[in-house]
Amino acid sequence: MNPSRTATVARYLVLSAMAVAVLLPFVSIVLAALHPSGAQISGLSLPTTWSWSNFADAWREANFSHLVLSSVIIAAGVVPLAVVLATLAAYSLATLDPLGGRAMSVAFVLGLTLPIELVVVALYFDLRQVGLTNSYLGVILAETALFMPFGVYWMQNHFASIPRELLEAARVDGAGSLSILGRVLLPISWPALTTLGLLYFMWSWNQFLLVIVLMQNPDLRTAPAGLGFFVGQYSTNIPLLSAASLIVIGPIVVLYLIFQRNFVSGITQGAVKG
Repeated sequence: MNPSRTATVARYLVLSAMAVAVLLPFVSIVLAALHPSGAQISGLSLPTTWSWSNFADAWREANFSHLVLSSVIIAAGVVPLAVVLATLAAYSLATLDPLGGRAMSVAFVLGLTLPIELVVVALYFDLRQVGLTNSYLGVILAETALFMPFGVYWMQNHFASIPRELLEAARVDGAGSLSILGRVLLPISWPALTTLGLLYFMWSWNQFLLVIVLMQNPDLRTAPAGLGFFVGQYSTNIPLLSAASLIVIGPIVVLYLIFQRNFVSGITQGAVKG
């Protein structure tokens, strides 16, 4: 076997092993969700009775109608707001050379190291003073602010990778800064924007600690909070918990499948140009 073929076989073996490692937990959750409610489950055992009604039972018991609606409202507010603000800030830092731009870029990078657990309590008291606890607006503003460092860093790297000659040609033609952003840069930035939007949606949808702290009304909490209904002090209903987990991750999987091509393109562009 020649060296190139050996390398190809080794690459496929590694990729196959990684795919199995990623898919195996997902398969185990699907199988667990189809066991009868309350059944004791070990490993990847096949259910004796396929209980498809677990999904309806989990939806009803956890009151997912309110929780999913809250997740949709918050994500619908966070994703466009954070993407627009991050794009404008990154465009300014990457192309307009504002005063103190380098210091602001460093500050955004340092913001990537800030764990949410460190600021969530202070954030609660700050928002309570202005009456924004227990409200969607408070959570939307808090998540937008917390997601900004990554968005600015991501889009700044993307704009910086675009040839300067393209921007200078647009300026020579008389285009202003906003015109260059809207007519030149954004049309060629769709993969980066789509990837950023998907990551923001995933982070907002999965956000648990921040929502639990800022929302005291259980009906206003988001979908991940519904998983707690199936975890008791002395026992846990594994089949219903697994069904609820699939309900929670379902929208993320659907969106990923819809925008898969743009997401992969955005990630690979970042890997090559970053």
